[in-house]
Amino acid sequence: MLFNSPSFIFFFAAVFCLYWTIRRRVVQNTLLLAASYIFYGTWSWKFLLLLGFSTLLDYTCGRLVAATEDPRRRRVLLAASVVTNLGFLGAFKYFGFFVTEAAELLRLLGFDAHVRTLEIVLPVGISFYTFQSLSYVVDVYRRKLAAERNILTYALYVSFFPQLVAGPIERATHMLPQFKSDRIWSSTAVESGLQLMIWGLFKKIVIADNLAPYVNAVYGNPGQFSGRVLATATVFFAVQIYCDFSGYSDTARGTARALGFDVIRNFDLPYFSRTPVEFWRRWHISLSQWFQDYLYFPLAMRYMRRGGWASKYRAHIVSMTLIGLWHGASWTFVLFGLYWGLVIAVYIYFSERGSGAMDRTSGANGETSWLGWLQAPLAVVAMFVVACVGWILFRAKTIDHFWMILTGLFSSAGDWRVLRLDVLGEPTLWALVLGLWAAELLYKRRAQVVSLVLDRAYSRLLARCAMLTAIVFSYVVALQGRALPFIYFQF
Repeated sequence: MLFNSPSFIFFFAAVFCLYWTIRRRVVQNTLLLAASYIFYGTWSWKFLLLLGFSTLLDYTCGRLVAATEDPRRRRVLLAASVVTNLGFLGAFKYFGFFVTEAAELLRLLGFDAHVRTLEIVLPVGISFYTFQSLSYVVDVYRRKLAAERNILTYALYVSFFPQLVAGPIERATHMLPQFKSDRIWSSTAVESGLQLMIWGLFKKIVIADNLAPYVNAVYGNPGQFSGRVLATATVFFAVQIYCDFSGYSDTARGTARALGFDVIRNFDLPYFSRTPVEFWRRWHISLSQWFQDYLYFPLAMRYMRRGGWASKYRAHIVSMTLIGLWHGASWTFVLFGLYWGLVIAVYIYFSERGSGAMDRTSGANGETSWLGWLQAPLAVVAMFVVACVGWILFRAKTIDHFWMILTGLFSSAGDWRVLRLDVLGEPTLWALVLGLWAAELLYKRRAQVVSLVLDRAYSRLLARCAMLTAIVFSYVVALQGRALPFIYFQF
């Protein structure tokens, strides 16, 4: 069931009305759990078996870890959860990839390797709910959280339908207390949640889904097009994947807010970042924080105990490479993570070496020079270019495909236009992209805009008019084609 489909609108409307007519929290939670299983089961009822097994496994491991003080037994129980969860994730997501690569290696070594791999269907959202469930057991093991005794509450934490399929990856310390607290109706929260849902669906339906045909046409045959068209497609893909994924996250947050819950923000205007570290603090925030808390910090501490000045740089490179592999079983995803790991390590190295250097952006009297005024926007542009190179790796099917696109950016040969019936003209697509950036810039500076131009009452009216316009646009665009799945559903 897709957020951008009519079936979800009817589904959510029914759940919303039933939910708020119920007074008792336990019954509300039971309704939400049933709705979550129905929502997830629409893809395949078989996926529910894996979701249920993961829930029971980590609920049991959490209870057993909390019930013993024996360090060895606690480590064994933690290892059982980690190995089982990652084992299932690896089997469904990476088994075919590693078997195929091993067979290819044997062929290169001269052995006759004919390997048939099973066609395993990847359960939707397995990477997200596996990490969410696993973090609970780790937090209980670290004694940051008491083990949850109510299986209903814990099952709802794992399977809560707004963020089940593509995040954000929530933490038990944040969500479990909300599921155990009474929800109070708030018209302001409901209105805010619905506005956030509409904005998320607008980004997906109107912007991302209209950029997708152009990107698919160009990246599907990069040798046919000139460098200018390839560069345009690269910018469009950067915006497409942002609107697609953040659109899902915003819709999830808005759905949860309308039901009385607070789900963490997963994107914070990432393309306004000035550094690679800042970019990953703004992009897919829940995943970045997960790897930071459960992988980067333990790795960095381990490397530091062993000694060596490069400990934190290695930790960054390893963590980012695994983030790349988390996205899928492909060498391009591995290189995507390695690329970002190297970029972050190099940035940290030079920023630390240059931290004591004299600030050359200030004049003799301490006033900011013209170079100082340009520093921030130039840093944003440079960071966007760095991100776009990463997105080429992310989008490419193979390493050869990536190299063809990258080298093609500097070519003047090939077609200068994309002529397909299902592709909107470049001026229209650029208008969508620039309109998005203008809207986000206004949002970023909303406090100043409201104080200088608008009063608060008028700004609320303007926001409601904007949301109504977004509804109309989304509805008209949605009528022209079928609902396209979200990109991150494949992860």
